[in-house]
Amino acid sequence: MSLVIRAEAPADIPAIEALTVAAFAQAPHSSGTEQFIVNGLRRAGQLSLSLVAEDGGELVGHVALSPVRISSGATSWYGLGPISVAPARQGAGIGSRLMGAALAGLRELGAEGCVLLGDPAYYSRFGFIVRPGLVLPGVPAEYFQAFSFSGEWPVGDVSYHLAFEATD
Repeated sequence: MSLVIRAEAPADIPAIEALTVAAFAQAPHSSGTEQFIVNGLRRAGQLSLSLVAEDGGELVGHVALSPVRISSGATSWYGLGPISVAPARQGAGIGSRLMGAALAGLRELGAEGCVLLGDPAYYSRFGFIVRPGLVLPGVPAEYFQAFSFSGEWPVGDVSYHLAFEATD
Protein backbone atom coordinates (compact mmCIF):
# COMPACT_ATOMS: atom_id res chain seq x y z
CA MET A 1 0.00 0.00 0.00
CA SER A 2 1.45 3.35 -1.06
CA LEU A 3 -0.93 5.48 0.98
CA VAL A 4 -0.56 9.25 0.71
CA ILE A 5 -2.37 11.61 3.08
CA ARG A 6 -2.81 15.11 1.63
CA ALA A 7 -5.10 18.12 1.68
CA GLU A 8 -8.18 17.83 -0.48
CA ALA A 9 -8.05 19.44 -3.91
CA PRO A 10 -11.09 20.82 -5.76
CA ALA A 11 -10.99 17.86 -8.16
CA ASP A 12 -11.43 15.50 -5.15
CA ILE A 13 -14.85 16.83 -4.14
CA PRO A 14 -17.03 14.37 -6.14
CA ALA A 15 -14.90 11.42 -4.96
CA ILE A 16 -15.09 12.62 -1.33
CA GLU A 17 -18.87 12.77 -1.58
CA ALA A 18 -19.12 9.27 -3.10
CA LEU A 19 -16.66 7.86 -0.56
CA THR A 20 -18.57 9.39 2.35
CA VAL A 21 -21.89 7.97 1.11
CA ALA A 22 -20.34 4.50 0.71
CA ALA A 23 -18.53 4.58 4.05
CA PHE A 24 -21.70 5.36 6.02
CA ALA A 25 -24.21 3.35 3.94
CA GLN A 26 -24.27 0.40 6.36
CA ALA A 27 -23.30 2.22 9.57
CA PRO A 28 -26.05 1.73 12.17
CA HIS A 29 -25.35 5.12 13.79
CA SER A 30 -25.43 7.05 10.51
CA SER A 31 -27.98 9.72 9.75
CA GLY A 32 -27.24 9.35 6.03
CA THR A 33 -26.34 13.02 5.90
CA GLU A 34 -22.57 12.87 6.37
CA GLN A 35 -21.83 13.88 2.77
CA PHE A 36 -24.16 16.89 3.18
CA ILE A 37 -22.30 17.90 6.34
CA VAL A 38 -18.94 17.90 4.53
CA ASN A 39 -20.37 19.83 1.58
CA GLY A 40 -22.07 22.32 3.90
CA LEU A 41 -18.88 22.92 5.86
CA ARG A 42 -16.97 23.44 2.62
CA ARG A 43 -19.57 25.91 1.27
CA ALA A 44 -19.52 27.84 4.55
CA GLY A 45 -15.71 28.04 4.57
CA GLN A 46 -15.61 26.01 7.78
CA LEU A 47 -13.41 23.09 6.71
CA SER A 48 -10.33 23.98 8.71
CA LEU A 49 -8.72 20.75 7.51
CA SER A 50 -9.99 18.36 4.87
CA LEU A 51 -7.57 15.52 4.32
CA VAL A 52 -7.78 12.63 1.88
CA ALA A 53 -6.06 9.27 1.84
CA GLU A 54 -5.04 8.25 -1.66
CA ASP A 55 -3.68 4.89 -2.75
CA GLY A 56 -2.48 4.50 -6.32
CA GLY A 57 -4.58 7.45 -7.49
CA GLU A 58 -7.74 6.14 -5.78
CA LEU A 59 -9.34 8.08 -2.95
CA VAL A 60 -9.80 5.61 -0.07
CA GLY A 61 -10.32 7.88 2.94
CA HIS A 62 -11.29 11.36 4.07
CA VAL A 63 -11.47 13.32 7.32
CA ALA A 64 -13.06 16.71 7.97
CA LEU A 65 -12.23 19.09 10.81
CA SER A 66 -14.10 22.26 11.63
CA PRO A 67 -14.21 24.82 14.45
CA VAL A 68 -16.60 24.26 17.34
CA ARG A 69 -18.01 26.73 19.85
CA ILE A 70 -17.80 26.12 23.58
CA SER A 71 -20.21 28.01 25.82
CA SER A 72 -17.40 29.02 28.21
CA GLY A 73 -15.80 31.03 25.40
CA ALA A 74 -12.80 28.72 25.01
CA THR A 75 -11.28 29.13 21.55
CA SER A 76 -9.19 27.11 19.11
CA TRP A 77 -11.17 23.91 19.60
CA TYR A 78 -12.17 21.81 16.61
CA GLY A 79 -14.57 19.00 15.83
CA LEU A 80 -13.34 15.94 13.98
CA GLY A 81 -15.78 14.31 11.62
CA PRO A 82 -17.00 12.87 9.60
CA ILE A 83 -14.15 10.47 8.95
CA SER A 84 -14.69 8.02 6.08
CA VAL A 85 -12.83 4.99 4.76
CA ALA A 86 -13.87 3.03 1.67
CA PRO A 87 -15.80 -0.05 2.87
CA ALA A 88 -13.46 -2.49 1.10
CA ARG A 89 -10.46 -0.86 2.81
CA GLN A 90 -11.77 -0.59 6.37
CA GLY A 91 -9.62 -2.32 8.97
CA ALA A 92 -6.40 -1.72 7.00
CA GLY A 93 -5.10 1.20 9.07
CA ILE A 94 -6.30 3.99 6.78
CA GLY A 95 -8.52 5.53 9.46
CA SER A 96 -5.61 5.47 11.92
CA ARG A 97 -3.35 7.21 9.43
CA LEU A 98 -6.02 9.85 8.80
CA MET A 99 -6.44 10.38 12.55
CA GLY A 100 -2.71 10.87 13.01
CA ALA A 101 -2.54 13.34 10.14
CA ALA A 102 -5.62 15.19 11.42
CA LEU A 103 -4.18 15.63 14.91
CA ALA A 104 -0.81 16.70 13.47
CA GLY A 105 -2.60 19.22 11.23
CA LEU A 106 -4.50 20.64 14.19
CA ARG A 107 -1.23 21.02 16.13
CA GLU A 108 0.16 22.99 13.19
CA LEU A 109 -2.92 25.24 13.29
CA GLY A 110 -2.24 25.95 16.97
CA ALA A 111 -5.38 24.17 18.13
CA GLU A 112 -6.08 23.88 21.84
CA GLY A 113 -8.06 20.69 21.38
CA CYS A 114 -10.42 18.51 19.41
CA VAL A 115 -13.76 16.88 20.11
CA LEU A 116 -15.60 14.07 18.37
CA LEU A 117 -18.61 11.85 18.66
CA GLY A 118 -17.72 8.19 18.29
CA ASP A 119 -16.86 4.81 19.73
CA PRO A 120 -14.69 5.22 22.84
CA ALA A 121 -13.07 1.82 22.26
CA TYR A 122 -11.71 3.08 18.92
CA TYR A 123 -10.89 6.73 19.62
CA SER A 124 -9.26 6.19 23.02
CA ARG A 125 -6.22 4.76 21.22
CA PHE A 126 -5.55 8.28 19.88
CA GLY A 127 -5.80 9.86 23.32
CA PHE A 128 -9.45 10.92 23.25
CA ILE A 129 -11.27 10.72 26.56
CA VAL A 130 -14.68 11.52 27.97
CA ARG A 131 -14.16 14.78 29.80
CA PRO A 132 -16.72 15.65 32.49
CA GLY A 133 -17.93 19.19 32.04
CA LEU A 134 -17.40 19.22 28.28
CA VAL A 135 -20.82 18.33 26.90
CA LEU A 136 -22.51 17.87 23.55
CA PRO A 137 -26.16 18.29 24.52
CA GLY A 138 -28.49 15.54 23.42
CA VAL A 139 -25.97 12.73 22.98
CA PRO A 140 -24.86 9.98 25.38
CA ALA A 141 -21.92 11.39 27.35
CA GLU A 142 -19.78 8.27 26.89
CA TYR A 143 -19.60 8.83 23.12
CA PHE A 144 -18.57 12.49 23.22
CA GLN A 145 -14.80 12.64 23.63
CA ALA A 146 -12.06 15.23 23.65
CA PHE A 147 -8.33 15.57 23.14
CA SER A 148 -6.36 18.49 24.60
CA PHE A 149 -3.08 19.57 23.05
CA SER A 150 -2.25 21.86 25.97
CA GLY A 151 -3.56 19.87 28.92
CA GLU A 152 -6.10 22.64 29.57
CA TRP A 153 -9.73 21.52 29.57
CA PRO A 154 -12.60 23.89 28.97
CA VAL A 155 -15.96 23.37 30.64
CA GLY A 156 -19.18 24.03 28.78
CA ASP A 157 -21.60 22.96 26.10
CA VAL A 158 -20.12 22.32 22.67
CA SER A 159 -21.89 23.26 19.46
CA TYR A 160 -20.94 22.35 15.93
CA HIS A 161 -21.50 24.48 12.82
CA LEU A 162 -25.05 24.50 11.42
CA ALA A 163 -23.79 22.37 8.51
CA PHE A 164 -24.08 19.41 10.90
CA GLU A 165 -27.84 19.78 10.56
CA ALA A 166 -27.71 19.60 6.74
CA THR A 167 -30.11 17.18 5.09
CA ASP A 168 -29.22 17.81 1.44
